Amino acid sequence: QVQVVESGGGLVQAGGSLRLSCAASGRTFSNYAMGWFRQAPGKERECVAAISWSGGSTYYLDSVKGRFTISRDNAKNTVYLQMNSLKPEDTAVYYCAARSTPWATRVLDKYDFWGQGTQVTVSS
Repeated sequence: QVQVVESGGGLVQAGGSLRLSCAASGRTFSNYAMGWFRQAPGKERECVAAISWSGGSTYYLDSVKGRFTISRDNAKNTVYLQMNSLKPEDTAVYYCAARSTPWATRVLDKYDFWGQGTQVTVSS
């Protein structure tokens, strides 16, 4: 079992930045691929970014490419999502998820453990 806890959400003006953190506990963190997902009201949950066990492979949603960066520190059992140039359409609850294999994917159903989410609100 892996527990994941997100932090770092909040209210920011358009053009601003936030860094989300996801602390994982339980089994060997470096064995797990990690993903960041978001869900806006009335919309389906979507994968924003994902990262393989080593950090050598990443995935980004087209609309966040060049603005968001996913990274991980296996020594700290933590994955990060640096979000720059935020837009109102980035407003959502952001979730961290762990997948019980080393390889990143954007497919929601492939992730096994989920956090409770953290709210990100971008004002115009």
